[in-house]
Amino acid sequence: MIYFSLNNKNHRVNFREALFNGLAPDRGLYFPKSIIPLRKSFISNLSNYDKIEISLEVISQFIGNQIDEESLKKIIEHSIDFEFPLKKIEENISVLELFHGPSMAFKDVGARFTSRCLSHFIRRGYDRKVTVLVATSGDTGAAVASGFHRVEGVDVFILYPKNKISNIQERQISTFSDNIFPVEVDGTFDDCQKMVKDALIDKDLTSNFNFTTANSINISRWIPQTLYYFFAYCQLPPDIKKSSFSIPSGNYGNLFSAIVSKELGLPVENIISSNNINNPVERYFKSGIYTPMHSKETLSNAMDVGDPSNFKRVNKIFDLDLDKMRETIHAFSFTDYQTRDAIKDVLKNFKYICDPHGAIGYLGAKKYVGNNLGSHCIFLETAHYYKFFDEIKNVIGNEFNVPSQLASILNKEKNSVTVKDYIDFKDYINSNL
Repeated sequence: MIYFSLNNKNHRVNFREALFNGLAPDRGLYFPKSIIPLRKSFISNLSNYDKIEISLEVISQFIGNQIDEESLKKIIEHSIDFEFPLKKIEENISVLELFHGPSMAFKDVGARFTSRCLSHFIRRGYDRKVTVLVATSGDTGAAVASGFHRVEGVDVFILYPKNKISNIQERQISTFSDNIFPVEVDGTFDDCQKMVKDALIDKDLTSNFNFTTANSINISRWIPQTLYYFFAYCQLPPDIKKSSFSIPSGNYGNLFSAIVSKELGLPVENIISSNNINNPVERYFKSGIYTPMHSKETLSNAMDVGDPSNFKRVNKIFDLDLDKMRETIHAFSFTDYQTRDAIKDVLKNFKYICDPHGAIGYLGAKKYVGNNLGSHCIFLETAHYYKFFDEIKNVIGNEFNVPSQLASILNKEKNSVTVKDYIDFKDYINSNL
């Protein structure tokens, strides 16, 4: 598979080069030269295959000949070594739970896949030690810290906005040490993301560090996330031939993966971009003009993104044709007030607890089905509600049992540093040479 920069089609690399570069030298995102639809016989018989067989079939074309099949199989086995259950909520709405991994968030799959792919090449001498830079609005950092901890040949700097993620999320990031370096940024997620992008092309730094990123700008993050949609379809009742997906959207890596799944031949009817008040995409759909916005703090903090990087990939897959995009994607946004009400309503009516992001996914599915835009919709529950203990408790007033994956971190001490700006961050990286 060849990937090219969205800023320059003539800049072309293979999977390994795109993985290690993270971002093209011209700051462009890497995009696959082609997406080849899967065999129709495979799609129609998904339920006859196990998760590993499905995974190999779905993602092999994006790896090409860069990783041998046996090694890729081991990487996949490690990346998806937990359940992805689909549960019916109401008549035409189901939920796909993506929080059964070690950090209890959907990003575990991408983080584990990325770390093992990097380690695969480093162990074989293709590349020297790598330094991973990650900006996070919450769950990415937790998944990366868990997925990369003590991975040989890799150091990881995780940047997160100070006082703008949940207490549990911060502990999942800031209590790691060894090869994990947690960094609090005095700003927003967008500030964190800009620092990462600036560092990736900073010649003073790149002369000393072999940088890449584990954010969803890296191809290794969105590639395995395509599997969620195939795993969901395996669990649908036989009478449901086609479904839509409501995706709580922040940086749009997961939504892009859903579109790729549709391009691969999965019978996806529509895709719902479900946002909080940080909604530049919904505004674009209404006005025809895309305008980045300053991110605002909300209850669903992992979606507090005012200029989603992966929307550039979404635009590309539709050839920059807004009308064509509108035929597949519906964009809705919801306030914190609506999110709190949804958490209460789902618990009261269906005995199910959503986290704030899943609640927005549910609202998007409810609006989509209620407006008769489609017949069945699956929303993604992207993180376990306990990760937002304070926020959920304030909404529904219940006490919760601590999941085993989170119990061990509650009494650990923070191990983070604080930086004010890019110069501070650059000095901190250099101090760890």
